[in-house]
Formats: sequence, structure tokens, C-alpha cells
Amino acid sequence: MNFFNKYLFSSKLEEDWGFYTTTAGYAKIDINQSYPLNNQHPDSHKFSWNKGRVLDGYYIVFISRGEGVFESAKTLPADIKAGTCFLLFPGIWHRYKPNAQSGWEEYWIGFKGSYPDILMQNFNTDLPFITTGRNDKLLSLFQELLDQVKQETPGYHQVITGITLQILGLIQASLKYNNLNTNNTTRLIDEAKFLLTESIEKSDNIEQIISKLPVSYSKFRKDFKTITGKSPNQYQLDLKLNKAKNLLSFSNLTISEIADQVGFESFSYFSKIFKTKIGVSPGKFRAGAYFGDL
Repeated sequence: MNFFNKYLFSSKLEEDWGFYTTTAGYAKIDINQSYPLNNQHPDSHKFSWNKGRVLDGYYIVFISRGEGVFESAKTLPADIKAGTCFLLFPGIWHRYKPNAQSGWEEYWIGFKGSYPDILMQNFNTDLPFITTGRNDKLLSLFQELLDQVKQETPGYHQVITGITLQILGLIQASLKYNNLNTNNTTRLIDEAKFLLTESIEKSDNIEQIISKLPVSYSKFRKDFKTITGKSPNQYQLDLKLNKAKNLLSFSNLTISEIADQVGFESFSYFSKIFKTKIGVSPGKFRAGAYFGDL
């Protein structure tokens, strides 16, 4: 994924909803790259490490790769590792940055409203970081939210509010239950699912994607199917087709562009696989989605 952010205008309709998103984005910070990328943000969100900043809304920042440090008026400096979310609260000074030696990849959402004022009381401003792990469901939700923001289809403000609520639910569950299901095999499969979700736009094969995991491919394939009920290849294909269906339903991208965004090297191969697995061509699926037949 390339760098992306958007700061959303909220009308009275969104504000009356009681929960509305103000910004969303993704950035990859390379090793030794300067941070923050202030030229990509409005003045209200720019900051320096020396001065930090104070914002007037709630924010979730998910670090999917790399390491860094976070500090706020409520917390001492804390190391942040991949698989961590940290929360920003209105009126509380904070600062954060990736380590120069590692860089990091970050996803974020900002939101406001009377409902978040109630929900966010469930989180502790003194402990604003939550270890979620490199959670594939969390990553998928961020990707879906960013897709919705990019396409700006009618009603997307309410749709991304729903996705933000799902993200908050996952974070809250991680806060309460992150010590469960932590055997080595489960952690390994969870990491593999995250890698497959992360690489959804690439055409890399399974063995390339999981090559850095400390397991042989034959054992990995067996354990993966035991835990997920699917082979790694089928799991990867389902991820790609589900994203393709979402883009066909809610975006104005051409079918060729969608094929590229879900990691197919050719339009014809994508169309063939889609029709074989879904039962209709991408074009007919799109027409049916628009008219409510699918």
C-alpha cells in the first residue's frame, strides 16, 4: 500500500449521528526517514518531537511493522513494537516516532462525537497502548476502512463509523483476552494470516510470503489447514476475492484496476478465477450488486 491520508469534512448529518470519523490514513516510514511527515498533514496535526502536540479528538494508531517510542502527559516514554495500538485522547499532550534503525508502518483513524465520549471511558488514558498482535482481522478492517474513504461512495461516512466501532471492539477484546490462545502454533498461524492479509495487493506466492517464518512449508501447510479449515492457497484466494467483491460493489474502479489491486497479473486470469469461484463474471457481479441481486 502507498502512503494515503484524508481529513474528512463532517456535515451536521454526520455530527448528529453521534460518532463520526475525522481522518484516516496509512504511512510507511523507512529506516532513517524523517518523522513526522508534516508536509502531508494540515497545521492542526503537525508536530515536532521536541514540542509534541495536543489534538481535539480521539485517535487509534496501529503499528503493523517496525518499532518506536510513545510518550504523553499521562505516561512515561514507552517502547512500541509491531502489533501495538496506541490511543490518543482529546486535550492530552503526546508525541511518538519510529526508531531510526527500524522505521515503522502505521495506520490511523481519528473520530469524535457524543458516543465516543462514552465508549472511550472504557480505556485508560494512563495506559493508552494495547498489544493486539499482528492481527489479520484488525488489519483487514483498516484496509476496508481506507478503501471506503478512497472511493467516497454515498453514505460512506456511516459505513466507516461502523468499521471504526469494530476496530474498537477488537482492541477492547485484545485488552481483556490477549493472554488466551497463545501457544506457538497458533501464534505462527496468526502471523501467517497477517502476512497474507498484508500482501493482498501482491502476486507473491505463499512460500515467498511465509518464507521468514520459523517453520518448514510442509508443516506450516498442515497446521494452517488444521486451524483455519482451509489450505493457505485457498485462504489467500478467498482474501483476494472478498476484497474484489467489495471493490466491485462499492468502487468506481475498472475491473482491470480491481484485478491489479488484488494481486492478479492479468485481467483475463482474474475474470476466469472470479467466475469459477463466485459463479458469475466480475461484470455481472457488479451489475447484480448495484441492483441488489447479489
